[in-house]
Amino acid sequence: MDQEVIATYLIETPHSLQRAAEVMAGEQSTGTFVSVPGETAELKALHQARILSIEALEEHGSPALPGAYLAPDMENPVYRRAIVRLSFPLHNFGPSLPNLLSTVAGNLYELREFSGLRLIDLELPPAFAARYPGPQFGIEGTRKIAGVHGRPLIGTIVKPSVGLPAEAYGPLVRELADAGLDFIKDDELCANPPYAPFEERVRAVMDELKRAADRNGKMVMYAFNITDDLDEMKRNHDLVLQEGGSCVMVSINSVGLAGVAHLRRYAELPIHGHRNQWGAMTRSPLLGMSFTAYQKLCRLAGVDHLHTNGLDSKFSESNSSVVRSIKDCLQPMLGGYTVMPVLSSAQWAGSAVTTYRAARTVDVIHLAGGGILAHPGGAAEGVRSMQQGWEAAVKEIELSVYAESRPELREAMRVFGRK
Repeated sequence: MDQEVIATYLIETPHSLQRAAEVMAGEQSTGTFVSVPGETAELKALHQARILSIEALEEHGSPALPGAYLAPDMENPVYRRAIVRLSFPLHNFGPSLPNLLSTVAGNLYELREFSGLRLIDLELPPAFAARYPGPQFGIEGTRKIAGVHGRPLIGTIVKPSVGLPAEAYGPLVRELADAGLDFIKDDELCANPPYAPFEERVRAVMDELKRAADRNGKMVMYAFNITDDLDEMKRNHDLVLQEGGSCVMVSINSVGLAGVAHLRRYAELPIHGHRNQWGAMTRSPLLGMSFTAYQKLCRLAGVDHLHTNGLDSKFSESNSSVVRSIKDCLQPMLGGYTVMPVLSSAQWAGSAVTTYRAARTVDVIHLAGGGILAHPGGAAEGVRSMQQGWEAAVKEIELSVYAESRPELREAMRVFGRK
């Protein structure tokens, strides 16, 4: 087990399940469409992927995805689904995240034997933990820097996402910091645009955060979006560190796992991992990969925080999937580390109750844009309503009852509770 990677897949095929599994194992190890010189029995024994199990599921009369090959005698094909577990020898690729991904999620998706294929889990050997140290700060380190314990970090996102000139960041951040937020982040759409250069934005934001810390006795954690080419990303990180910042954000799928791992090697600040483009990888239930597998790769690469969506969000993901994603992040792996789930999208004070009831944790960063900024009493009352929502959730008091003596929460329920 400590010399192999085990990958679990959900598949659909009009062919026999055994044949489909054999094609998967062959394509991603020693096989090709025809025997070639050098393909000896000894080589195969040492390097071929093995089929560990095939668990047959239901059958369907039509394919989940187009493109599966049908033999001439398959006039009325049956599309069979199954859970397939394959074992790949570690010595085929070594403890390398890019090459791991090429193996377990490479050409498989293009094989014509399949009308659906999805990577749903990974079991990785200790060699990966030895090479990739994982999150540097994680949940406890983030809490220590932010000075928040025993409750979620309450945060928001700079809006509008794009278009704000650098000089507009100061007044906005001043308002948010004075409102009592724990955490603010750049939108993933804004990194180093010509209309608001990164260096100018960092200095404008940090100037206001330092002033707010002097007034309020609290330094708000701000995740600056440093996503860029590798050299630029390091310069961006170093500038944030130099100016006294406490967090950097990276778009994981834009820079790749190798890019995140490269950042982790020199980072001196928590890495806030944004998963934008994730929908393209997962929205089809018979294609791409599950978050269970994805978050393991992101953790190995070294993110300290990872977006999971929020319950009742504006996106297509179901609440049950979001809850499973939160729990995945909190499940220790390899070196025993976890990663801080980040909840966002259409969140407000009432979201705390449904989230806590389903996930039973306060180890989250809970981001609310409109749920804070559009509160009738202003951002400060919006922040307070979010805190009160979590207080009610943890104490398991009905939100309406808890709101009776708390006007901030009561107003949040009036405005957002109908949405």
